[in-house]
Amino acid sequence: MRRIDILLASELAGGYAPFRHDDFDVVLHRWTDYGELPLIEGALWVFVDWVLPEMSGLELCRRLRADGLTAHAHVTMVLEEDNVEDRKRALRMGADDYMVGPLVRNALLDRVLGANVSDHDATGIRTVAQGDLTVDVAAFQARWQGKPISLMPNELRLLRYFIEHPGRVFTRAQLIAALGKQEPPVDERTVDVWIGRLRRALKGVGAGNPLRTVRSLGYVFDAA
Repeated sequence: MRRIDILLASELAGGYAPFRHDDFDVVLHRWTDYGELPLIEGALWVFVDWVLPEMSGLELCRRLRADGLTAHAHVTMVLEEDNVEDRKRALRMGADDYMVGPLVRNALLDRVLGANVSDHDATGIRTVAQGDLTVDVAAFQARWQGKPISLMPNELRLLRYFIEHPGRVFTRAQLIAALGKQEPPVDERTVDVWIGRLRRALKGVGAGNPLRTVRSLGYVFDAA
């Protein structure tokens, strides 16, 4: 199956349940903390409201284009009304297209699935790395200095997320949300199990222990 990840900076009439269409898995993420991205595993679409609680939609669009993880996302600006000048400003700031809100689930899915997402786009990011530690996303394989690391799916996805966000402290709840494990709910202590397995696997291949526990907060990946 190919995958599309959709970030939504506003409420969506019809809900955020995942959706399967032909050979596409579509995963919708309610995105309220604009500084934290979930784990993106396919083609990325972002729907940005013209007006947001913390900043303008134009500013968020600028930030998306400046971030290496989202620079190539398809960005749709959600306008409050079909205003010619607003459309021009959105496109100048880096939006790919626009639509008039409020967002409705069926219209949003029609927009995304009608865009003819290519096989290359739907595979998303292929490889991420920090020093000698790499995750080949397409092959679902982590390596240290070229040596394979045996990891279960959750630990591999967690390692990829840490590599993409070095030096950032994440709470257990944030890591659960990033991996899309809220439904059904996952006990926060399960994160400790993932971390323990990941640490043992990294130490086993000589990669040391780049995962640091921050007391009362969570975990951080210390880049070399």
